Amino acid sequence: MSNSILAEPSPWVKKFTSLIPAGEVLDLACGGGRNSQFLLAEGFTVTCLDRDDSSFADLASRGAKTILHDLEPDAEECDWPFPPACFAAIVVCNYLHRPLFPRLLESLQQGGLLIYETFAMGNEQFGKPSSPRFLLQAGELLRQVNTNPESCMHVIAYEEGFIAEPKPAMVQRICARKAVGSTPEDKLPF
Repeated sequence: MSNSILAEPSPWVKKFTSLIPAGEVLDLACGGGRNSQFLLAEGFTVTCLDRDDSSFADLASRGAKTILHDLEPDAEECDWPFPPACFAAIVVCNYLHRPLFPRLLESLQQGGLLIYETFAMGNEQFGKPSSPRFLLQAGELLRQVNTNPESCMHVIAYEEGFIAEPKPAMVQRICARKAVGSTPEDKLPF
């Protein structure tokens, strides 16, 4: 299948895209680029980071900045290549490396948005990932968003449980703004 075919973006990302402020968006562990392609089509400036560059030519041709980088030198460390307060939003789907959370939050600008969705315990009954290393514990994503005491995050939405589409899975997902309290921009898109 060609990378130029637009795969469906995460419904969670689509739901909260309207809340992303102006500025650069990081699609972390972008994989095939389904969320990046959607964000680019919506007019955002997008930086795509992954340790596999197989989708980069297509993403670059659409206007994305691409960065080939391995964030995980080992299970306990992270190699974070970005400075503080450089992104208006960070999108992460189907990726978990716990040591990254404080760096993710630090790299959001004040008022920046984190849209995060990944697998949770119980997913092993549906296939991969099945290792506890790659599955969030109950309520963990909500706790992780508060790992950096210098990054006050306001949770706009949080969900935990079973999804049937695009394939059966147990997930946790969050949308949170780096700010003190909510703003009028945080109108829920329901």
